[in-house]
Amino acid sequence: MELELTESILLHDMDVVMKTLHELKEIGIKLSIDDFGTGYSSLSYLKRLAVNKLKIDKSFVRNMVEDPEDTAIVKAIIQLGHTLQLTVIAEGVETDAQLSLLKSLGCDQIQGYLISRPLAAEEFIMLCQ
Repeated sequence: MELELTESILLHDMDVVMKTLHELKEIGIKLSIDDFGTGYSSLSYLKRLAVNKLKIDKSFVRNMVEDPEDTAIVKAIIQLGHTLQLTVIAEGVETDAQLSLLKSLGCDQIQGYLISRPLAAEEFIMLCQ
């Protein structure tokens, strides 16, 4: 089981959050930070959080092929995640050009309409068969 938490929720009452995250990890729940880069991005807290994955917000992915600043941000998040031994996921991938660039930057996984639109559980099961 994996629990996704937004970056902004992680920065409230850090002592309680840290304790809770460590307890969840101890019972086998994996944790990911969703929408990374859109909140306060406290790097001092990131290194102490017991998370497994970092998800790059789609707002950076959307224009990264055309915008060198977005590309630089995505690249930095990927490098940061890998340095901290986290899996990095890019959200909002819609084009082959985005996928190609993310691959070249070493992104681990992607989510987005390029793979599939959101599906009902029944549709997902049929797709997997």
